[in-house]
Amino acid sequence: MSIVISDKVLQTIQMSDTELLQEIAIMLFEQERFTLGQASNFALMNQLEFQRLLASRKISLHYDIAELREDVKSLEANDWR
Repeated sequence: MSIVISDKVLQTIQMSDTELLQEIAIMLFEQERFTLGQASNFALMNQLEFQRLLASRKISLHYDIAELREDVKSLEANDWR
């Protein structure tokens, strides 16, 4: 699925496309609809950068075993060593 957001809308809300992606990722992470890995990917950030963004807003991590397993699978799929 693709969503097109016009430059006019971005100008109205005074955000860049990257900032909007980050805001959506944060919102979905807070609602526990995204894992940390999913949210950071959606926001086009690595997980450490996304964690720093969350920390700057005083948003705590909700990270459980299932999320750890998903992150390990993601790392393995990307040949991380």
